[in-house]
Parts: sequence; C-alpha cells; structure tokens
Amino acid sequence: MSAAKKIGIWMDHSVAHLTVFTEDPMHTTSIESKFTHQSKEESLSRSESLMHHKEQRQQADYYNKLGEVIRNYEGVILFGPTDAKSELMNILKADHHFANINIEIHPADKMTVGEQHIFVKKHFAENIFRNND
Repeated sequence: MSAAKKIGIWMDHSVAHLTVFTEDPMHTTSIESKFTHQSKEESLSRSESLMHHKEQRQQADYYNKLGEVIRNYEGVILFGPTDAKSELMNILKADHHFANINIEIHPADKMTVGEQHIFVKKHFAENIFRNND
C-alpha cells in the first residue's frame, strides 16, 4: 500500500478530523455533523420524536460523508473517545463497497491535531513494519 492511500480519522458524534498518512507534513481536514446541541434544543422544544428523527437523519448524513471519503483509501484507522467509530464501522461492514478496505478501530481520548498526526503516523508505520516481517 502506498502512503497516500491511508487515512486516520479521529471522530466523535459531532466532528471527524481526517488525516491522510503522508511522508510530507500531514494536515487535517474536518467534517462536522449538522446535529448540534442548538438544533437538538430546537427540535426538543417541538417534539421528542421529531428530535430523534432529525438526529438520526443528520447522523446518517454525517456517516455517509465519511464513507464517501473512506471509499478512496486502502487503509483506514478510526479512533476517538465515543462509540461513533464503532457505529460507522458497522455501517461500512454492511456495504460491500468497503469489503476490500482494511478498516481498524481503536479507542482514543480527546487529542490535539498534533497528537492525532503522531497517532496516525505511528499506527501506519507500525503496520508497514509488521507487513514486512
């Protein structure tokens, strides 16, 4: 696998930080869920079922956006403090388009962007080393 075909995604239910694994200085982009605390409060004031429906729709849109990015890579590491990474992994496993993509999940605390870069670099560098043994 070439380095340009690997990506690390630190995520929770509200935001995902995407870091492409490269030898050059890595940079991070973000995808945010549209379901914010403010939209939750507005929906709840109308109806609880409306709030849950809106939350599910916006969460599905968030995961779909991440899936569109992931489909362009051969190796993916999903990491973060919540179960959002596992929820996304379950969605991806159910879709045959992701069958040939090596996707792993790891728990991780909140991290700065610099810490995310170190985590991604270490993860993929160790995998390259293991694959060469």
